[in-house]
Amino acid sequence: MSLSMNDRLTLLQYAINKYNSEKTLKEKLSGILSTKEIERGIDTLIATQRVRRIGTDAIENNVSHTELPELPDTLRELADKI
Repeated sequence: MSLSMNDRLTLLQYAINKYNSEKTLKEKLSGILSTKEIERGIDTLIATQRVRRIGTDAIENNVSHTELPELPDTLRELADKI
């Protein structure tokens, strides 16, 4: 399944909502995204202030700055699997 950049970022935000450990995120998403895609997505989300780093391995959605995007039906099944 080929995901657009926006789909990857949305999926990442929902995964971050479930697991705030970067290491755990990489483990849970490894079957869907490559490690490089996950790292690039996290960097993009941090740069756009949708996610913030709160420790050496901990990240969280920056809900005080922006809301979680709506989860499209096409991503719902993937998000439920993680």
